[in-house]
Amino acid sequence: MSAATTTPAADARIPLRGHLRHTGALVRRNLLWIRQDPESMFDALLMPVVFTLLFVYVFGGSIGQALGGGQDGYVQYVIPGMIAMMSMTLSQGVGTGFSQDFNSGVMDRFRSLPIGRGSVLFAKISVELVRMLFATAVLMIVAVLVGFHINHWGGLFAAVGLSAVFASSIMWVFLTLGVILKNAQSVQAMGFLVLFPLQFGSSIFAPTKSMPGWLQAFTDYNPLSTLADAARGLMVGGPVAHDLLITLGWSVGITAIAAPYAIHKFRTKS
Repeated sequence: MSAATTTPAADARIPLRGHLRHTGALVRRNLLWIRQDPESMFDALLMPVVFTLLFVYVFGGSIGQALGGGQDGYVQYVIPGMIAMMSMTLSQGVGTGFSQDFNSGVMDRFRSLPIGRGSVLFAKISVELVRMLFATAVLMIVAVLVGFHINHWGGLFAAVGLSAVFASSIMWVFLTLGVILKNAQSVQAMGFLVLFPLQFGSSIFAPTKSMPGWLQAFTDYNPLSTLADAARGLMVGGPVAHDLLITLGWSVGITAIAAPYAIHKFRTKS
């Protein structure tokens, strides 16, 4: 069978070692592309800086006063939530980048080669996770500069790991959008419609107790709320187990549904 006629059945016969080798090669290709186009890292660099300064110095005084700890108390509250926010916001980039690769013809070239179809998607997710970890490091540097106290280093790494797990599940959703929507602008618009209510209808930026009852019911099931609360408990102190289990449950459920569908749509896209 020639490379140009590789089918899903042939893809299934590629051994695990082959899939891993293909994924590694594609990860290297994507990282080299970032090195050639450093502007693609601007969102990962600037987003944590802008959002931290905005929420701490614009909203920190009033919300912190309501929390009873002033601006310093709000810094301790909002930074773990922002780790959760970035796990979803930066995940959108994997969908827009995937769509751009389709429109530029890069994906047609990949699909003509005898490589594992899932390897292309796994490589995209791996590189996007690297970008997320870079953004998290920038966030923590800025957080310390504005007064955040790291009480539990182990909790910090656990919170980042949990955010990466959740982000990887959401990336499968955006990869699906990148396959089925026509262009990157459509992916970005759809992502905004999903991200905006999930982020602001959560406990990321402010406690949910003052919200209307119907909105509190939404936040109770919002995975970003449980992720933010779990990160807060791990990094600052407080209950963790309930929010941790719910976040992991959301991650497993989203991945179980979205990953096979994304791979299927990629294999069968005409």
